[in-house]
This record gives sequence, structure tokens and C-alpha cells, in this order.
Amino acid sequence: MDDAPLSGFHKKLALYSSGGPFLDGYVLSIIGVAMVQITPQLDLSDSAQGLIGASALIGIFLGAFVGGWLTDKFGRQLLYTIDLIAIIVCSVAQFWAADPVWLFILRLLIGMAVGADYPIATSLLAEFTPRRYRGPLLGGLVVMWFVGAATAYVVGEILLSAGDDGWRWMLASATLPATIIVLLRHGTPESPRWLANKGRTEEAEAILKKVYGPEATIADLSAEEHEDIDVTAIMRSGYGGRMLYICVFWTCSVVPLFAIYAFGPKILDALQLEGGLANIGEALITVMFLLGCVIALLGVNRMGRRTLVIHSFVWSGLALLLLGIFPHAPSGVIMTLFALYAIIIGGTQILQWIYPNELFPTEVRGSAVGLASSVSRIGAAVGTYLVPLALTSWGIGGTMIAAAAISLVGALVSVLWAPETRDMALHEAAALPTRTGESAETAGRPASV
Repeated sequence: MDDAPLSGFHKKLALYSSGGPFLDGYVLSIIGVAMVQITPQLDLSDSAQGLIGASALIGIFLGAFVGGWLTDKFGRQLLYTIDLIAIIVCSVAQFWAADPVWLFILRLLIGMAVGADYPIATSLLAEFTPRRYRGPLLGGLVVMWFVGAATAYVVGEILLSAGDDGWRWMLASATLPATIIVLLRHGTPESPRWLANKGRTEEAEAILKKVYGPEATIADLSAEEHEDIDVTAIMRSGYGGRMLYICVFWTCSVVPLFAIYAFGPKILDALQLEGGLANIGEALITVMFLLGCVIALLGVNRMGRRTLVIHSFVWSGLALLLLGIFPHAPSGVIMTLFALYAIIIGGTQILQWIYPNELFPTEVRGSAVGLASSVSRIGAAVGTYLVPLALTSWGIGGTMIAAAAISLVGALVSVLWAPETRDMALHEAAALPTRTGESAETAGRPASV
């Protein structure tokens, strides 16, 4: 499996798995445009704006770990569709939201479903993908996050002209892509690695033969150590150190980004890009985010995971720092710095899906991805909630400097702890150094912190 050629099955699985990140980017970004109409119509305070903007992130925090635990317990395939059905139902219900509390609850539920999809889809993709393509395909899921975000800003700008109910159509519009993804995912097989770990070897071998050909057998999975590891092992020994790094690096990567997306037009307005120009500017910056992820995907196997994450944090943090120091620079300079941030941060974005899936064994892979995603969303939700208050209290300059500081913290912890997993088979990357005979130095950085 680790050395198999890339097939049409792998490409389709990667495309279908990217549906969750697409919806995440869409849902989290469309609220930034919708808030232009929601705020006056529902008479929202700064605090209420922050809560509604952060509601989906809070939901992701709740849903990601639960979804990870469920997918490790009951399998990847079962939950692969159920979570998207929940998104469809709640997205439709948003159209009739009549008050801030109802809207907050619905977006909380949508966030829970989106969060659950992260560990489900990424674990399934990681466990099917050959080592040579694992990094680019897992990282490619993040590209779809930005495709979803860019789509949301274009759709939002169009629907703003639909009258006072434009925001309702914006929030309900996620129903269409979610329905398409549900239909495409139908018939996806269960992970043979998960089946083998549960003792269901006949089912695992049947799927292996169907995907990889009649020569494939359950022996192709024998290199992986099948140990009795439960979720508490994540927090012990070397896995505790790995989880600490993943949580810190992921949090530092998403806090500035999600804050920018939830209140992108408002931030750009504060930087003297007003009205429709702010929405279009946000869409253009999203394209730059997308470009940055594509560039990072092309370089992740050449540069290695460790080098990429460090450089991405350092130079993107510098771009935010310059925005904070020169908040009243000409609009061309502002857009250039935002574009630089968007392109350079692509390295940390793609590694959000690569690192967690590579550093933990099959038994707890879903739970580990879910836990890391949940912890990162705590910081992202707090950061998103504080954006309106920060803009009021600190101004745009102080807000951007705070975002830069978070990015530079990510750079520091990556210098200290980031491992290197390039060219490793999945079971090799997931094993602790002491189990493979490696020294901590050979592994890139200590497995325990």
C-alpha cells in the first residue's frame, strides 16, 4: 500500500474527502459577508457579533474530538456521510433564524458536523494513500478550504443584492455543495487498516484486492504494529509530546487566519478598503491563500515538513507585523502585505492535515486528529470572538500586531519541536523513535517535549 502507484480511486477519494474542508471554508467565510446585513437587522452588539462569528468554531471544537473518537470506534465509512446530512439540515434551518440565539445554535451544530468530518475524512484518506503522495493529497484538502472560502465571498457579494433577506440565502446556500458531496461519497469503502485492527481481516483483504488488485493481501498491512492503544495513550510518553506540538502549531496557524476570514470585510474596511471593495479584496486574498497552498504542496516533499512549517510561520508573521506597524499605508501596500501573508502561510495550512495523520497510529489516528482540531479551535474561537473588541480597543494596527505575535510563537515552537516525516511509511512516521531504533535526533526532533 505504501509503495503502490496513484490510482483513480485515490484521486476520487481525495476529491470526496475534500468536501469537508470546502464546507468549512464556505461556512466560516460566508458569515463574514452576511454579518454586514445581520448586524443592523438583529441589532447585534460587538459581543454578539463575536459570538455568532465564533459559533461554528466552537462547534468544530465540540465535534472534532467526538467525531475522531467515533471514527476510531465505529469506522471511517459509517460517519463519512452522516455528518454531511447534519450540515444540510442545519443550513436550511438557518434561513428562518429569527434571533441571535437561534442563529448561534444552528451555526454551532453546523460547526460540530464540520468538525466531525475532519478526522473521519483525513484518516480514511491517509490510510489508503501511498507514502509518496500522502503529503500532497492530505495537504491538498486545505486547498479546498480556500476554494470554499473564495466561493463564499463571491456568492456573498452576489446575494447582497438580493435585498434584506440576502443574508438568509447566504447562510442556507451551503446546502447545495453539501448535498453534492453526500451523493459523491456514496459507496466509499471502509479503511482496510481500521478493519485489520478490529480483526475483520476478510473484509480488509476484500477491499485491498478491489482497490489494489488481486495480488494484494492482508500481509501488505503486516508492517504496522497492532498494539492495544487507546485514546489515553495520546497524552502519555512520546505521543503526549507530539500532541502538544500539533495543538500549539495548529492553533498558531488558524487563529489569525480564522479571525481574518470571519471579519475580513470589516478588517479591510478598517484598513481603508471600503464596502464592495472590501469584499472583493477578501476574495482576491483568498485566491492568494489558495495559491500559497498549491505552492506549499509542490514543495512539501522537496523541502520536508520541518523546514516548510518554520519558514511559513516566520515570513507570514513578518507580513502581519508590517500591517500592524503601517496600518494607514496606501491601499496597494495593504493589499500586497495581505497577499504575501496569504501566500506564505500556505505551508502551515497544508501541514495541519499532514502532521496529525502521520504522527499517530491507526488505533488512535482519528481521535488524535479530532483532539488537535478541537484544541486549535478553542484559540480560533476566542480569537474570532475578540476581533470586534480588539478593533474597537486597539485599532487595526494593534490587532494585526497581536496576530503577528501568534504567528511568531508558532515559528518558535516549530524550531524547538517540529519533526520530519518525509519519505516515511505511515507506520514508520506514527511509531515512536524508541520503537524503530531511531534516535530522537534522527527522527528530526524529540517525540516527547
